[in-house]
Amino acid sequence: MDIQYPLELVGTLVFAISGALAVRDREHDLFGAGFTGFITAIGGGSLRDILLGSYPLVWIGDVNFLYAIFLGILLAFIFPTTLLKLRKTMFLFDTLGIAFFTVLGVEKALSLGVRPEIAAIMGMFSAVMGGVIRDTLTNEIPILFRKEVYASACLAGAILYLVLNYFGIARDYNMLVSISVVISIRLIAVKYKLSLPRLD
Repeated sequence: MDIQYPLELVGTLVFAISGALAVRDREHDLFGAGFTGFITAIGGGSLRDILLGSYPLVWIGDVNFLYAIFLGILLAFIFPTTLLKLRKTMFLFDTLGIAFFTVLGVEKALSLGVRPEIAAIMGMFSAVMGGVIRDTLTNEIPILFRKEVYASACLAGAILYLVLNYFGIARDYNMLVSISVVISIRLIAVKYKLSLPRLD
C-alpha cells in the first residue's frame, strides 16, 4: 500500500495543529488561530512547489488537504488543553510535521526530475519553512535560528532517504525509516541539549 498520501494528510494536519496552538496564549480568536494554522500547514510545501514550478499547488489541487487543515484547526480549538498535554510547547507536533514533510518534499522533488542534491534541499525547505512562517507571525525568533538541531535533522533525514533510494530499498520502508530518523535526531538533540557548533 502506498503510504505517501496518508502521510501527507497527517503531516498537514499536525502542522495545522501546531500553528493554531502557537497563538493560544496571545488572545487570538478562532480566525487568528485558524489563519496561523493554515499558513503553517501550507507554507513549506507551497514554497517548495513554487521553487520547483509545480502547479497547481498541492492544497489547491486536492481539497482533502484543506479538510486536513480545517480538522487540525478545529481539534486545536476544541481540545487545546488535551493537545497541550500531549505535546510540550508544540514540540511533538512540530517534530512529526518536519519529519513527514522532509521525506515528502524529497519525494516530490525527485518525481519532478531534479538532482538528488536539490531534492534534499527541497525536503528541508518543505519541512522548516512552515514553522519559520509560524514563528514570524507570532513574533517569535524562528526556531531555525535558535540553538537547536532542527533543519540539520531534516537534512540528515533527506540524505538518508536518497541513499536508501539509491540502493533500492522499498519505497514505503525507506519513507518510514527516514521519517523515524528525523524524529529520533530531534528527540535526542532536545533531550541531551545537543547543538551544532556556533560561528564565533
